[in-house]
Parts: sequence; C-alpha cells; structure tokens
Amino acid sequence: MRVWDIPVENLCNKHLVAQHYEIHCIYSILTKDLKGYRNHPEIKRWRGNLKALVRKHETCRFHMEKRGYKHNSPLLEVSPFIDICADYPESYQSIEVQKELLKNKGCQCKYE
Repeated sequence: MRVWDIPVENLCNKHLVAQHYEIHCIYSILTKDLKGYRNHPEIKRWRGNLKALVRKHETCRFHMEKRGYKHNSPLLEVSPFIDICADYPESYQSIEVQKELLKNKGCQCKYE
C-alpha cells in the first residue's frame, strides 16, 4: 500500500492507476473505520488528513483523464469546497528512497 510523494505527473500509467486505487482503499479504511491494514504506516499517515487525501485523489483523477482514462470512481464524500491548501502528511519513507524504489521497478516513471 503506497501513495507516492513523487509528483503525480512523473508516475507511469501503471503506478498512477495503482495510486488511485490505493487512495480509494485508504479513504475507505479511514472513513468506514475498517480493521484491515488499520496499522499500516500509509494508513496512519493519512489519518486526520482526509482533505489532503482528497486533494491527492483529485490530482490523480486529473492526470488519469489527461492520459485518456475515464474516471468513474469519485470519492463518496467529496465536497466542492476541498481545502486545496491542505498539506500532504510526511511519508514514512524519504523521497530519495521512493525514487530508488521506482528506479528498481524498471518502469517508465520519471524519478530523477
């Protein structure tokens, strides 16, 4: 389970779509108080930061549509008054570690 701190526009299609899926999973776990993965570092990271998670979702949605994907999965409780200034919470892994992980995957992500 991962939401990359790499700019969304630098993710390859595979990782962009996967991140979108992960955001929906995290959102469901947090808003429905689901037990599965509750203690995963990525879930803990977004607890109390739903506005930032929604912002990340909307950024993913924009880039998916820009790449030709049809987006049919809005978050259930998205308000038109999203706090676009909500800061993303700090990750449990540094940007450098995340770039190295992407580099080792051999995908088309731009990690430099």
